[in-house]
Amino acid sequence: VQLVESGGGLVQTGGSLRLSCAASGITFSSVAMGWYRQAPGKQRELVAGINTEGTSTTYADSAKGRFTISRDNAKNTMYLQMNSLKPEDTAVYYCNAGRVGYSGNYHPYDYWGQGTQVTVSS
Repeated sequence: VQLVESGGGLVQTGGSLRLSCAASGITFSSVAMGWYRQAPGKQRELVAGINTEGTSTTYADSAKGRFTISRDNAKNTMYLQMNSLKPEDTAVYYCNAGRVGYSGNYHPYDYWGQGTQVTVSS
């Protein structure tokens, strides 16, 4: 399984970025997908998750209203549109494959990308 993130970079407060995650070696349409992030000195946290069909999503409170997760199963690619970025969004963002439980919560498998750095300047 290979997950490759792209799209990170340096942006000013209030700016936007679109992250992409290209998947291979996995039946992409059969797995839920998620974006995690890890800031220096902090634990990795779930930012957003999406089910196999792309019809159900979940977001961390910090991402609601600003970030949008989506996927294109024909392209084996997942996206994270990030708007109104804040300095506290600065982190390494990771792509993950997982599952959605009966409660709707996202559960990660041990499939991770290498991460892409997002830096938001104030």
